[in-house]
Amino acid sequence: MSDLPSFSTIELSRRGRLLKLTLNRPDAMNAVNLALHDDLAAALWFAQCDTLSDVLMITGAGRAFSAGGDLDHIANSAAHPHLFDHEAQVAKRIIYTMLDIDKPIVCRLNGHAVGLGATIALFCDVIFASEKAKIGDPHVGLGLVAGDGGAIIWAQRIGLGRAKEYLLTGEILSASKAAEIGLVNHCLPLDELDGAVDAFCDKLLAGAMGAIKATKVLTNMELKRIAHSVMEAGIAMESVSVRSADHLEGIAALREKRAPKFGN
Repeated sequence: MSDLPSFSTIELSRRGRLLKLTLNRPDAMNAVNLALHDDLAAALWFAQCDTLSDVLMITGAGRAFSAGGDLDHIANSAAHPHLFDHEAQVAKRIIYTMLDIDKPIVCRLNGHAVGLGATIALFCDVIFASEKAKIGDPHVGLGLVAGDGGAIIWAQRIGLGRAKEYLLTGEILSASKAAEIGLVNHCLPLDELDGAVDAFCDKLLAGAMGAIKATKVLTNMELKRIAHSVMEAGIAMESVSVRSADHLEGIAALREKRAPKFGN
């Protein structure tokens, strides 16, 4: 019997002391619905407490890392905004747990990472991206506040000015552009991605793990301070925007494949 928990939307596997977490809704480009949102929080908690691994790698099944929020799920939350209260609590668990995990987290960005998908990728410690991937946080394009982590992590990776440019417009970046500005660490041809990720994970696993983990904890201290000062307000602001007419218009425009006509 496997020592790994089973989830409906996430697959966990091991290679030695490497724990691999795969977002596993490939037919939906790993878009985040309620099940995946809840599963991710639980899987990350397991990874944090797992004594049989020293490095965590996060990736997506199929051709995407995560296409962001599942549109049906987003529409249901907009129609029943009280449901977002549960989602808000889980969102905080996801971010805080990623910051609390002392083992290095390596992102294998195999394809597009959008919205929450981008946030998950960017909260990893080191990101290897396929040159075919794109990354962005288009919350504002749906009339939403980027409150589930984007306002925290983009500025820490690329500086406040660039972070505002991309978060305020929701622009989607190519992996090569993301690497150029330091949003991700590496941009590689897809056929070289696995070799580079495996080599880096093996390098970490061969290192002085106590020193590596303590160094990660140290470098995360300021990021955790920022996250805890911003996250509560961010989730509250996003919760208000979930209830807005602009959000309903953003959903309708996306379904109808047209430009939104926002009112405020």
